[in-house]
Amino acid sequence: MKTSTIAEREARGRAAREHSKRSSHRAVGELHRDPIELLKQSSAGRVGNLVPLRYGRMAVSPFTFFRGSAILQAHDLSKVHDSGLSMPICGDGHLMNFGGFATPERQLVFDLNDFDEVSTGPFEWDLKRLTASFVVAARHMRLSRGTAERLVMTVVNSYRDRMAQYAQCGALELWYDRITFDHMAETALTPEGRRAVRRGMEKAATRTHENLLEKMTSFDSGHWKIHDAPPALFHVLGANTLFTADETETYRKGNVDKMVEQLWADYRKTLSHDRRELLDHFTRQDIVFKVVGVGSVGTRCFVVLLVDHRNKPLFLQLKEARPSVIAQFHKSPAIRHEGERVVFGQRMLQAASDIFLGWATGPLGRHFYFRQLRDMKLSANIELFDSDLLEGYARLCGWIMARAHAKASGQAIEVSAYIGRGDQFAEALSGYASSYADQVERDYDAFMKACRGGKLEARTDEDMAADFCV
Repeated sequence: MKTSTIAEREARGRAAREHSKRSSHRAVGELHRDPIELLKQSSAGRVGNLVPLRYGRMAVSPFTFFRGSAILQAHDLSKVHDSGLSMPICGDGHLMNFGGFATPERQLVFDLNDFDEVSTGPFEWDLKRLTASFVVAARHMRLSRGTAERLVMTVVNSYRDRMAQYAQCGALELWYDRITFDHMAETALTPEGRRAVRRGMEKAATRTHENLLEKMTSFDSGHWKIHDAPPALFHVLGANTLFTADETETYRKGNVDKMVEQLWADYRKTLSHDRRELLDHFTRQDIVFKVVGVGSVGTRCFVVLLVDHRNKPLFLQLKEARPSVIAQFHKSPAIRHEGERVVFGQRMLQAASDIFLGWATGPLGRHFYFRQLRDMKLSANIELFDSDLLEGYARLCGWIMARAHAKASGQAIEVSAYIGRGDQFAEALSGYASSYADQVERDYDAFMKACRGGKLEARTDEDMAADFCV
């Protein structure tokens, strides 16, 4: 097989501009769709009693609505020309889907941390979701239009500059590159930025399995049990279940223990030999349903508590993997298993991944993936950021996305050549992000009208918690 030269690859990237000019990325396109119908489509097949909670969390602000409505932007992106430079993309890389966590070597890194929508798609789809999220968030925080534009320019030019650097790297250099908290502190442009990184490191050190065991569980009769805290946590067959009678009956008849045993056996097969051996040091104690995020509310997600011979805990999360919204609107390779798609995408895009990542097929043929629930995981509270910290965070997000794309695709040379050295691409995405934020606000207004008019039911966590007495 003939290997392309670097010059040929650069030429391929520049040639992609003929298919899709960099200035063309300003366009949002003519959007003739009903946002309510698309949201209903994405809610189909979820736990019915939790769909109102999904809408309740989305109703908090245009920003939470944006976070919960990835299907809308995926649909809209499919209506405009793309660069043709396709690769594994996150699919939902908004600014809250980045975070800190510990690597297997116990190094604290910052990276993409949500891969439910991972798929093959044009590289700029990730950037368009990220830049739009910064504008929607800036408006939510009542920052100026100029600040929002500056944040977008910072994201895209950080991506551009880092991608140019990665275009000079060898394959192993890309594979080993990690954005550690120590490196972040060293490269922070302000003293407050360095202090924020150090505070994050201190906070992450407290977010351990042991800490979670103290908060969520109790020990009784030689057995650990997770406390119900509906609607966020509940036992599927317990008094506080939010499953319908039909679904709980399915679990009851199927014998939950047997179902879990089969699921566990499938999952173990997806782990490497050494990690199976490690997992076998733990025994299962309890399993509960967990409501997660905004867009994921209503998908089936379980938390399993295990302990080793010293009663040291391990919390694993089993999350339902549904078809990616990117794959719905962009032709992607055939998928054998949605859980496998998420795991492989995460391993390709992240610098270092959870040692317990795996997948399995659950009851009624649903696909799941496994990961640790909490292992020094940390997310940014952007509402506490001033404009300088937010700009530093924007620079970091652009850097992380460039590293992820470069590693997963091996196309840093092509993408860098396509973007070029100037601001033309960034200026186009700045125009796009502002226009798309306008669209988000229109969709949010339509969504709130549907909620007020009874077309959609929306309930808050507090409303639903009041239904229970735990």
